[in-house]
Amino acid sequence: MSQTTAALRLRRAIARTRRVTRDRAPVGCRPEEADDVRGTFATDGALGFDPFPFLRALYDAGSRAVVIGQVAGIMHGSTKLTGDLDLLWEGTPDEARALRAALAACGCTEPPDLGREQVGYRVTGADGDLCTPVLRWGDLDVTPCLARAQTTHDPEGFTVRYAALDDLIRMRRALGRPKDHRRADELVHLRRTPPHSG
Repeated sequence: MSQTTAALRLRRAIARTRRVTRDRAPVGCRPEEADDVRGTFATDGALGFDPFPFLRALYDAGSRAVVIGQVAGIMHGSTKLTGDLDLLWEGTPDEARALRAALAACGCTEPPDLGREQVGYRVTGADGDLCTPVLRWGDLDVTPCLARAQTTHDPEGFTVRYAALDDLIRMRRALGRPKDHRRADELVHLRRTPPHSG
C-alpha cells in the first residue's frame, strides 16, 4: 500500500462527510452524547468535521499520539463516516507538552486535564477523546498499540500515526458496544479483502 493511501482515504471521507451533511441542521447533540448504535456521525460533531488541522498541529508539535476509533477505521478502508477524532497517547510529560501545543495551535480555549486517563477535547474542526493506556479497555492492554502504530504521509507534508488494523479490531472487540462489534466485523472483512488502494 502506498504511504499516502490512508491519508487520501481520510481526505475523501472528510469530503464526503461535508457533502452528506451540507443541508443537515444541528440537533443539539455533541459527539460525547452519541449513542452506542449510531455513533458520532449522527451528532453535530459531523457538521464541519475536519481533523486535518489538528493532525497537522500534532505533527508540528512532535506528538506521537495515535489515531484510534473510526477515523483509524476509515484510514484502513472503512466506508462508515464519523464525527469525532479519538487519540491514544502515552501519558508522559513530554507528550503532554506536545499535545498542549497542538491543542493551543488549533483554538482550544479550555485545555483538558491531561492528568486523566481519558479526557475530552475540542478544537476547531474536531472533538474527541484523548486516552492513555491506563484507561481500561476490558481485558486488553493497549500499550503495545502505541509501538505498533502505522504511519501515513499526507500530501500536505505531514505524517499521521494510526492504530494498526489488528490492534483496532481488538480495541473494538474489547469495548463491545453494538457499533464497535459492527465496525470490528467490517474491519475483519477488510483484512480478508483489502480495499483498492487507489
